[in-house]
Amino acid sequence: MAETAKTQNTNLAYTVRANVVINLIRTLTMTILSFITFPYVARVLSDQAFGLYTWANTFVYYFVILSKISIPNLAIRECAKVKDDPVAFSHKVQEFFLLQAIMTVISFALMCAAVFSVPDLYTAKEIIFLLSINFLVGAFAFEWVYIALEKHFYITVRTILATAFAAMMTFLFVKDSSYHEDYLYIYALIAISGTIITAVSNSILLPRYVSFKKTAPYNFRPLLKTLVTMALISFSLTLYNQTDEFLLGFIDPTKASVGAYSVGVKGIDIVITLITSLYMVFMPRASYYYEKADKRFFQNLINYSLNITFFIAVPAIATMSTLATPVTSLISGSDFTATYKDANLVLPILSIMMLTYSICDNIYTEILLPMKREKIYLYAMLIGVVCNVTLSLLLGIFAFPEHPAVGVAIATGSTDVVLVAFLIWKSWQYSRSAIFNWNNLKIIAMGLVIGILTFFLSPVILKALPFSGDTLWIGYILDLLICVAGDAIIYVIGLLLLKEKLVSSFLPSHRKEAQQNNG
Repeated sequence: MAETAKTQNTNLAYTVRANVVINLIRTLTMTILSFITFPYVARVLSDQAFGLYTWANTFVYYFVILSKISIPNLAIRECAKVKDDPVAFSHKVQEFFLLQAIMTVISFALMCAAVFSVPDLYTAKEIIFLLSINFLVGAFAFEWVYIALEKHFYITVRTILATAFAAMMTFLFVKDSSYHEDYLYIYALIAISGTIITAVSNSILLPRYVSFKKTAPYNFRPLLKTLVTMALISFSLTLYNQTDEFLLGFIDPTKASVGAYSVGVKGIDIVITLITSLYMVFMPRASYYYEKADKRFFQNLINYSLNITFFIAVPAIATMSTLATPVTSLISGSDFTATYKDANLVLPILSIMMLTYSICDNIYTEILLPMKREKIYLYAMLIGVVCNVTLSLLLGIFAFPEHPAVGVAIATGSTDVVLVAFLIWKSWQYSRSAIFNWNNLKIIAMGLVIGILTFFLSPVILKALPFSGDTLWIGYILDLLICVAGDAIIYVIGLLLLKEKLVSSFLPSHRKEAQQNNG
């Protein structure tokens, strides 16, 4: 029995690892394409036009979340349980699609009412309604079906192709011009093309896995209680995630601070997306393993997931916070003398969120959701919204009136630290050993090493390079390449010497030892 458990555990690790690698390839490709297009768009649109786009997109996103009300998360959990039964699986998909369609119509109606009632929103109605196509089409995306079925390779290939198409269209049709708002609408249309491609592709392939022939009466009642809780979570999470930029739009009527904040947070968002995208791998399996009497696989999955979170987030914090000026300068195409002011301060302030926010997401999707303790996350988000809004207004308006983006960043980062502490406390049974262990301490120690080295060496490298003025951006690129490459080498070698589990698991000797242990 013990040998069988070891074999199953090893097979689980290898299967999950393969899915993790596939998803990391997808997210890294999207990251590279985003880093290529984002600076171009930020420069072409200027801080005010780009700030308007960000502000309008934030407003629309509230209703995107309202239209979903966590239906995808609940659908993944429930569909993953019955994915081996085609009839039951199709019936579940039908139920969740109907819920999604109903909520999309309601959400769009509420958005229209808000736009025609609030003067500031009405002046931006064109860009708002253009961006709203995103969630109208999203009702037919069925992405949660493919996540529940663990079709990670298909999702990766399709996403890469759609992202590459959007990047190509951006360079072809968004031009450098004094008429920034003309290209604002073109960029918005290109930005939503990914959702359109996803919906078309997924709908074409859907009949392979799902039948829409009704086989039994629909019963929404067992879902309603959980769905109401998760709906409140979704809306609270959206308020928490988007309130900083939305409030900045009112604090600074020019929207320039929103543009600067967006540039500062861009790198952080990419890393967070890289980590949290892995919920596609871990969430269905966590829901499946928690149903088993033996919780060892469940705990092992959480340990592995949080190991990856620390492995990615810690060096990202160390590198980005010490290279904030080169990173934000390249993202914005600005030297901070006239546009995107304070972006290089927002980045280091919020860098801790790459770890704290990711841990919160891990706890929610892999511990609380499978345990059906969603209300704990709801309470956390409600606390977060109140704290974030209050602190953002106090710091953005009164403490930092000349630098509202900095004040809002401090408020957001501080709130996130409080939230992660609260969620760890509430999930202590499973999160304790996954977070507080010697392995993660090794990662943190190596993160400190590369952070200190980068802090002292980056200015020396920049000073030694023969670039300034109009060619300074070349120096920034070389500085980033040298520092990041050096940090990566030192980080990996250091973890190998310290025998960190994740890095060591890729060594041939480790795999051979694992096979011998399994007999």
